[in-house]
Amino acid sequence: MVLNGEITTMSDALATRLPLREAEIVDILIPDLQDEVIDMNMVQRMTDSGRRVRFAATCIVGNGDGFIGIGRAKGKEVGLSIKKAIDNAKLNIIEIKRGCGSWECGCGEPHTMPFEVIGRTGSVTVYIRPAPRGVSLAVGDVAKSLLTMAGVRDAWGFATGNTKTKVNYATATFEALKQTARMRVTDEQAQRLNIVPGPIGPMPSAEYQED
Repeated sequence: MVLNGEITTMSDALATRLPLREAEIVDILIPDLQDEVIDMNMVQRMTDSGRRVRFAATCIVGNGDGFIGIGRAKGKEVGLSIKKAIDNAKLNIIEIKRGCGSWECGCGEPHTMPFEVIGRTGSVTVYIRPAPRGVSLAVGDVAKSLLTMAGVRDAWGFATGNTKTKVNYATATFEALKQTARMRVTDEQAQRLNIVPGPIGPMPSAEYQED
């Protein structure tokens, strides 16, 4: 469908509810996609033939404007593991909603979360709440990487559990962001909180200077 020109944007591709089978589809629909390595571990296993070493990589991808994906892969080499993890992240890409959900803010720009979202993975539970304009990302380093990659400019957040496990922390944050896509909103809520799914284009200056 992408090759025939029936689908021209990632939003249209995700709206079909069809699974993404090839990472190249994401490369075509989001040419400015960025990637980042969140965690890299070396796993050793003792066998009859000797010690076997494998690498486990966790990576995220996003365009900084409404799309975010996370993937994990294992391999015998570092570079191969990272490449596989990035491809898996592209296949797991989602579209998030943004808005102006903080009661302390009334700017009307989709710069933060439209409502509080919660994500859980293992012992880690991540809470992400709307923040007024200018607060920036008051969250942990791992969550900050995902929110930045997703295009969220301001947010309050905290996490409970063993957050030193970066994989669980990153996955829980991803699950929280996924809730923005699953949550249904009414037309009145979408208009009042200026909730926008997917890309919104260039945002105002990062300094958030008042007129």
